Amino acid sequence: MNVGLIGNPNCGKTSLFNELTGARQHVGNWPGVTVEKKVGKYTHDGKSAVIVDLPGTYSLGAYSEDELVARNYIIQERPEVVIDVADATNLERNLYLTVQLLEMGIPLVLAVNMMDEAQKRQIGIDIQKLSQRLGIPVVATVAPKRIGIHELMEKAVRIAEAKPNESFQINYGETIEREIDALVHIMSDSVELKRKYHLRWVAIKLLENDKYFLEEIKKTPKAILIKQQLSEINNRISQSKGEEPETLIIDKRYQFISKIVEASTKKSQAYAETLSDRIDRITTSRIWGIPIFALVMYSVFSLTFALSDPMIGWIETFFGWLGELAAVGMTSAGVSELMSSFVVDGVVNGVGSILVFIPPIFMMFLFMSLLEDSGYMARAAYVMDRLMRALGLHGKSFISYLIGFGCNVPGVMGTRTLESRKDRMIAIMTIPFMSCMARLPIYVLLAGAFFTGREGIVIFSLYVLGIVLAVMTGKILSKALFKGDNSHFVMELPPYRIPTIKGLFIHMWEKGSSFIRKAGTVIFSVVVIIWVLSNLPAGVEYASADSYIARLGGAIAPIFQPAGFGTWEASAALLFGVLAKEVVVGTFGVISGAGEDEAAISSAAAQYFTPLSALTFMIMTLIYMPCVATVGAIKRETNSWRWTLFAVGYTTVLGWFLAVGVFQIGKFMGFS
Repeated sequence: MNVGLIGNPNCGKTSLFNELTGARQHVGNWPGVTVEKKVGKYTHDGKSAVIVDLPGTYSLGAYSEDELVARNYIIQERPEVVIDVADATNLERNLYLTVQLLEMGIPLVLAVNMMDEAQKRQIGIDIQKLSQRLGIPVVATVAPKRIGIHELMEKAVRIAEAKPNESFQINYGETIEREIDALVHIMSDSVELKRKYHLRWVAIKLLENDKYFLEEIKKTPKAILIKQQLSEINNRISQSKGEEPETLIIDKRYQFISKIVEASTKKSQAYAETLSDRIDRITTSRIWGIPIFALVMYSVFSLTFALSDPMIGWIETFFGWLGELAAVGMTSAGVSELMSSFVVDGVVNGVGSILVFIPPIFMMFLFMSLLEDSGYMARAAYVMDRLMRALGLHGKSFISYLIGFGCNVPGVMGTRTLESRKDRMIAIMTIPFMSCMARLPIYVLLAGAFFTGREGIVIFSLYVLGIVLAVMTGKILSKALFKGDNSHFVMELPPYRIPTIKGLFIHMWEKGSSFIRKAGTVIFSVVVIIWVLSNLPAGVEYASADSYIARLGGAIAPIFQPAGFGTWEASAALLFGVLAKEVVVGTFGVISGAGEDEAAISSAAAQYFTPLSALTFMIMTLIYMPCVATVGAIKRETNSWRWTLFAVGYTTVLGWFLAVGVFQIGKFMGFS
């Protein structure tokens, strides 16, 4: 049995999904976390179901990519039952999606979630009366406490097995109803439409000017007649009512919902200011909002470096011991020198030089999940909206930027929540400027080696530089390449919540473990290639100037000479960093023979860099061509090699110019 799980952002849908399936999916407090459907399995009393967690969406208007994912799944996959999760504290807004689902004619169960929060706010909901009014099963739930979950699934199974075919209708008034009937009559000859959809619902979607169904009717025998009828309907209603049909339909839906809410809920007359309201007066202030956000992020980076530094030493010690053990063991076993070099220099030193940065990466994810789960990240997006809108960008883009701090790939995918193509394209083209976790090992290595005591401010500055570049280039792109009106920014600010320890560590492990898996696959493969190139052609000294790796790096080294790091080692690191940014550090670990010892790698880096050139190298790694995984994501989201190659080209050129500019200015001012 396939069960679709749908609901508004912040309704607790993903939390319910986790409780149903046991899946360790992150529970976010702001729109855009669930970009694509996630699948899990529910089993109880010998019955099993496939649960599909659809993107959080306020409606099924299919204006944005996440709405399309949700609606297309329901239309095309036809799940046996759909569970609609509604926020009990904001029932009227959530029921708009419920009504749209009912009009589709699909088997539906409503889960009124967060009932505990509704009780705290003195909101009483009569579940039985709500069920009678809607004509569907309704269950009160509190997902994290597993309250109502068993009853919910029992009712979902019963509905799926019964396959109810009762039609749900809202009376849209004499004028609209007459036009709906006329459209249904014209479409009744289309066998294909009747097989796939409820014709009344199709008629309503046509009156709402739904692009998907405007394309669908082109396949019908009476496409021209329907199109002509729609044009006449729009003219008649606009002239008689002074409104578009879509507006009248929305108004009638909300009138219907208001009556249901009024009949089935009771609220305390007195409004009590909540703790969230009092905190928001400060954190979302026009004056203090941005400075507070900057202070919070600076604290995150400083604490990340300070708390993870001792743990880096522990991992260095472990890999140092592992390398010595491997070397001694293979020597005792009579293993050839070449094979010994492969294991020690290639595998242990190469992969180990990356894995020593697990502590700062995990620590960063821990702090970021703390900000997300507490509800502060939603405020950060709201605060930054003012600045971004002043620069011609969409405020919701900042959410994708925040996701990009973890990894640029989901950041690019997160742009599906943006409704207009202009906003989506600008965000996709600028998200690669966000300093993902893969870049953090490079920053930690070089900042620790050349800016002792100032590591936090250097790393924080690089993150800020990425945001500034994204905003500036976004402004230029909006004026030069992606012209058009800006869409409105509407976003819910969830109440502040105290994150659970379990939730924080699950999120940290989910994100951090992907780094470990990457080290065991992509990074391992690349460091093996680097080791091979360092040993070829046969007979050369390992990683010498005559090796293939040196020739490869040397071929492009002159390009980076004006930026201060025109050595073959630095150039080779940048070249292989295209495959995965973490490999930049791994390359230094392999070719220098320093292995996993951060101090040894830092000492080796002193041969290739000065403090000034180390800074320009970090700037280059921040800006130049995204990793291949991000390039692939850009291609998927834009569906265009032209824009993908543009993103690769302009970021690389910009990185080179900025690195050269900083180095030359710094050199002129007497820095070294």
